[in-house]
Amino acid sequence: MRIRIHGGRLIDPAHQVDTTTDIYIADGHVVALGHAPSGFHTDQEIDATGRIVCPGLIDMHARLREPGAEHKGTILSETRAAAAAGVTTLCCPPDTQPIIDTPAVAELIRERAAVAGYVKVLTLGALSKGLEGVQISEMKALRDAGCVGVSNAWRPIANTLVMRRAMEYAATFDLPIFLHAEDPYLYAEGCAHEGAISTRLGLVGIPEIAETIAVARDLALVQETGARAHFCQLSTARGMELVLAAQAQGLPVTADVSAHQLHLTEMDIGDYNSLCHVRPPLRTQRDRDALRRSLTRGVAICSAHQPHEPDAKAGPYAETEPGIAGLESLLPLTLRLVDEGVLSLRDAIASLTAHPARILGITGGTLAVGTAADICVFDPKREWRLADHMLSQGRNTPFLHWDMHGKVTHTLLQGRVVYRES
Repeated sequence: MRIRIHGGRLIDPAHQVDTTTDIYIADGHVVALGHAPSGFHTDQEIDATGRIVCPGLIDMHARLREPGAEHKGTILSETRAAAAAGVTTLCCPPDTQPIIDTPAVAELIRERAAVAGYVKVLTLGALSKGLEGVQISEMKALRDAGCVGVSNAWRPIANTLVMRRAMEYAATFDLPIFLHAEDPYLYAEGCAHEGAISTRLGLVGIPEIAETIAVARDLALVQETGARAHFCQLSTARGMELVLAAQAQGLPVTADVSAHQLHLTEMDIGDYNSLCHVRPPLRTQRDRDALRRSLTRGVAICSAHQPHEPDAKAGPYAETEPGIAGLESLLPLTLRLVDEGVLSLRDAIASLTAHPARILGITGGTLAVGTAADICVFDPKREWRLADHMLSQGRNTPFLHWDMHGKVTHTLLQGRVVYRES
């Protein structure tokens, strides 16, 4: 299929491109910008007049629920939702059932994603066997099976010696470690940020230091071992400050933040709104504002997608399952930061494309000639609501009835249209 996308504003932050031009696609790749190559015959035209054309979005954290929790979502349902959200590549954490601690499970997920055909699915292998934090996993085998990194997901390794050995082993293969910074003893049975709101509601609080102590420990281990580390879904001002300071000192560390943490605070829990029960918890406005400021320093934005069935969010707040179905709000929540003057449009798109591509070490996040034609086309002025368009199997989101700006009209994966607005 030979495709011409014409009339759109092309924004490619990886190459500082922001111009109105045409894109020509053949054999799944971008073959020219501006003018058609010699002998090019168009099979399909996409009119992008008044729209933004950018690299396909790269989501660093999205749980697809399959295998093991298909009542919450499936690879088919969630990758279809991802395509509708402009996402062309997403990264799946290892806490599936069975856990991604063998090559077979990683290959199973990628094969099913390939059959679905909506997005590229990358996998993270388990940092420790069974995510139990006792014995390090066979990282080389996981790397050879295509895992782009290793993680213990939301099961922190409390034993510092085990973590040190894991980092040393990962460093020998230059395999990045994805860390969820959380001290399990300080986290305990908490479900909300420790402060005035949790006290008023009678909820067990999670203190800021549950994150910052874990960040400080892991940064010291990174300095000792030389391992590459990525801090996932940071939620506190101090935690982010520690990572950015270490980065400025030359340590091989990066970070991302969940889109919902950039808009919601502990105040949004209101009277026990379980849709705002997330992990890590929603923090203070000061934390939210600091996370927003960090986005100009190469921090990526992720969806932290966790679809749930309705029963998972029913019942007393503390007994509900944490998580937001965030794929389809990822782009509009990021664009809202542009409307609010937090980011330029180019920086906002970079946080969803070039930055995650660099962190993951993949070829993507750009529309340079010769690269795969993974493309998102969206109308930046279109107003819409999630409730009217949501495709994810999980509808557990506090943004369901928010007025959104920025609607995806086309998503292309390797030159193939996988989503077109009906």
